[in-house]
Amino acid sequence: MAFVLGGVVAPAQAMPSLERGCFEPAEYAGARSAGDDQRGADHRDISAAEQRAIEKRTRNVLAAKGTTPAEAGAEFSGASVPVYVHVMRDKAGNGDVTDTQISQQIAVLNRTFGGQESSSASNTGFTFTLAGVDRFNNDQWHADRKSTQYRAATRQGGADALNIWLVDFSYLGIATFPWDYARNPSIDGIRVHYASLPGGSIANYNLGETATHEAGHWFGLYHTFQGGCTSTNDEVSDTPAQGSSTNGCPEGRDSCSLPGLDPIHNYMDYSYDSCYTEFTGGQTSRMGTMWTAYRG
Repeated sequence: MAFVLGGVVAPAQAMPSLERGCFEPAEYAGARSAGDDQRGADHRDISAAEQRAIEKRTRNVLAAKGTTPAEAGAEFSGASVPVYVHVMRDKAGNGDVTDTQISQQIAVLNRTFGGQESSSASNTGFTFTLAGVDRFNNDQWHADRKSTQYRAATRQGGADALNIWLVDFSYLGIATFPWDYARNPSIDGIRVHYASLPGGSIANYNLGETATHEAGHWFGLYHTFQGGCTSTNDEVSDTPAQGSSTNGCPEGRDSCSLPGLDPIHNYMDYSYDSCYTEFTGGQTSRMGTMWTAYRG
């Protein structure tokens, strides 16, 4: 059931052609930025030391549950995720999306996490069910201002519930990580540009796969280019290391001297929506591990 606070719905506003990038203020956990090829700090610029600390914390959390990361990943059999969509319109109703677009977005999540976009894609075991939709008319919320306040006021469900806030900002999407939930559960979820939903107006990024990318962060995945050209990289062994993020869909791109071409078709790179086709088996295992540690 939709909850509407005044105002009249207006059609989505036309958007310029935007490219992928990544710049986040310190509070942001992960983002695909929509800003004229301006790429900045990634994942609040998590350092190698912080990355090691997160992995250590995860091992300790799982040890307390009587398992290990490898065992948790191998034993994970999937989960059904309730999804709450919060449409943050301005007072005139700009920034709205249709119920059909929301249904199509849920279908995209099920298709991408179900491994249905290529023969090499991994079925992650996650399925998504729309649990609720609400709509608000608030100029500040629409522009992603006072984001801590509006998320705390509108978030629904527990650690296993994916909350998606549709806003109008200079990013394609921003996410929180699962290990952040215990510290600040009221802001847990992903923020997605409303015009990135299926049928939206952002050229090259309007097939709904921004939500897939951000949900990947929410499940515990880094970008495939996390850490650059290093053996640790994104903590996933079957995603070849990248020296930098991808723009567009450049087949054969190889930005790193380590083995393997850049995984440009992976949902956790910065490729065009039409270029995305897969999560890997290693990413599926990592998501299962993180789910068991922090969301299950």
